[in-house]
Amino acid sequence: MNILLWHVHGSWTTSFVQGPHTYLLPVTPDRGPDGLGRARTWDWPASVLELPPERLRTADIDLVVLQRPHEAALAEEWLGRRPGRDLPAVYLEHNAPHGAVPDTRHPAADRDDLLLVHVTHFNRLFWDSGSTRTAVIEHGIVDPGHRYTGRLARAAVVVNEPVRRGRTTGTDLLPALAAAAPLDVFGMGTEGLAGHLGLPPDRCRTQDLPQAELHRALADRRVYLHPVRWTSLGLSLLEAMHLGMPVVALATTEAVHAVPPGAGVLSTRPEELADAVRHYLDDPAAAVTDGFRARQAALDRYGLKRFLADWNHVIEEVCA
Repeated sequence: MNILLWHVHGSWTTSFVQGPHTYLLPVTPDRGPDGLGRARTWDWPASVLELPPERLRTADIDLVVLQRPHEAALAEEWLGRRPGRDLPAVYLEHNAPHGAVPDTRHPAADRDDLLLVHVTHFNRLFWDSGSTRTAVIEHGIVDPGHRYTGRLARAAVVVNEPVRRGRTTGTDLLPALAAAAPLDVFGMGTEGLAGHLGLPPDRCRTQDLPQAELHRALADRRVYLHPVRWTSLGLSLLEAMHLGMPVVALATTEAVHAVPPGAGVLSTRPEELADAVRHYLDDPAAAVTDGFRARQAALDRYGLKRFLADWNHVIEEVCA
C-alpha cells in the first residue's frame, strides 16, 4: 500500500517505515515542518519516497496518516481529496493532552470517518475523544542491540528544549539530581542549560547528537535518568532500555507500565530518584544486572515485530 504521512516524529517514523509498504513523505524546497521529507539522521529504507506537493494530487494513495490538527486541511489542499471521506485515514496522536486535563478535547473528537490511534493506553484514557473510534498501538523500537558499558559514572538524560519546557520535562528537578550524579543531557535546545540551572559545567554537560552517535554515548553512561513529569512515553527511555541501561524515572504517565520491577527505579519522590542514581553509580554490577532486565522487558513489550504487526492489522481494517 501507498501511505502518505508527514515527517513529524523522527524516532517513531523510523520504526513505522520498516513495514512492507511504500511511504510517501511531502517535501518542500525549504524542508520546513510541512515538508521535511526523508530523515537526515536516521537510516530509512528505500521504500520511503519524497514527493513535492504538486505531485501529490495525482499520486496513488491508499491511506493518509494524520499527526497534527492542520494536516487534514493541508492534505485536502495538496491532494484534492479529503482524508476520511475520499481517502481512508487514521489520526495518530503522539502526545498526552495539555491544558484542562483530563477534560481536553482531542482535535479529532466526534469524527465518524477516521480511526484515532494513540501510542499509549494512558493517552487514550486522558484524551476526550468523544464518539471517535480509538485504538492503541504501543511503540516499537528498531533494536540498537545490547551496547551497555556503563564505563562513565554519569547519568544520561535525553530531552529536547528543557529550558523552554521547564516543569513539563522536569528541568527544575535536575539541580538536586545533579548532586547525586553528574549529568549528560542530550537533545535539541539544551545549550546553556547548566548556566540556567546554576550548575557548574562538570555537573551538567549538554550535547545534541545524531541517533547512531547518541546510542553509543548513552550506552557508556552508568544509568539513564528520565525526570519528565508529563509526556506520552519517551522513545529515548525505551531506546535506553534496549541498549541494556538501568533506568531511573518519575512514576508518571505510561512509565509505570514500561519499566517493570527489577529494570530500574520508579518513584514520584525526587529524593528516591536521587538515591537510586547514587546506588547505580556506586554498584556497577547492579547496574549491569538491572540493565539486562530492562532490555528484556523492552524487547518483550516494545519489539518492532509486534509494532508492525499491530499497524498492519489496523491498516488492513481501515483500508478494507
